[in-house]
Amino acid sequence: MESVIKEHIEITPGVCGGKPRIAGHRIRVEDIVIWHERMGLCPDEIVSQYPTITLADVYAALAYYFDHMDEIVQQIEEEKAFAREMKAKTPIPSLVQHKLKGLNGKND
Repeated sequence: MESVIKEHIEITPGVCGGKPRIAGHRIRVEDIVIWHERMGLCPDEIVSQYPTITLADVYAALAYYFDHMDEIVQQIEEEKAFAREMKAKTPIPSLVQHKLKGLNGKND
């Protein structure tokens, strides 16, 4: 099984932060996991939204995830913590948020 996964999953230092990804793509294993486990997309739906990857790629990513679950879950949690930290450091609303508030105010 490991040799099959190696055909579909690669880890390259300097590419996608050195995280496991679909071979030849910048789609990380953790992206597949989030789409499947947290957003509820089935493998066919993932492939239909990202037609440059194959169903075998998606299943290999999920197999890799189940073989390395603690590591992948930790990566996802670290990225969520980083996003929260960056959001907290940016108290000023973004330009888009500012414009949206202006639009909403005009409609009231």
